[in-house]
Amino acid sequence: MDVLVLIDKLDDLVHQAKAVPLTDQVRIDREEIWEILDQMRATIPEEIKQARWIVKERQEMLGEAKREAERIIQEAREIAQREASQQEIVRLAERQASQILESARQREREVRLGAEDYADQILSTLETNLGKFLSAVQRGREQLAQGRSDLGPSGATGAFTEISTR
Repeated sequence: MDVLVLIDKLDDLVHQAKAVPLTDQVRIDREEIWEILDQMRATIPEEIKQARWIVKERQEMLGEAKREAERIIQEAREIAQREASQQEIVRLAERQASQILESARQREREVRLGAEDYADQILSTLETNLGKFLSAVQRGREQLAQGRSDLGPSGATGAFTEISTR
């Protein structure tokens, strides 16, 4: 499940919680919160795996582009050597080799930049998701802290309890 969906569930749970009469406290089913937090813990590593996979794919694409550039350069050199006996053909081969080399370099640049942009976009999304998760956790902790100070020493028990930490 997507971390953002889980954050929304947690947020809804807190916002829809029943108020404790005559206080600013709310009552939330502890088990529901723990279930959502467990799902978040299970989801975040999957998103990190996806980001690692994207980085690996980018590296493979760069390697492939470099190998192709080297192959093209080697091919151009072989052509130039075979035709070296005739000056006009040699000049033509050198021009073609330069064009092929420049084309290969341009292609490698395009592939590299595209892969970097894609990886950056995925990592940015992950960063945003983690930031939202952190904000939700901080809001929950603030509500917990506020709930503790308002509750007093007696506390509450039962199926529904005030927000608490594990």
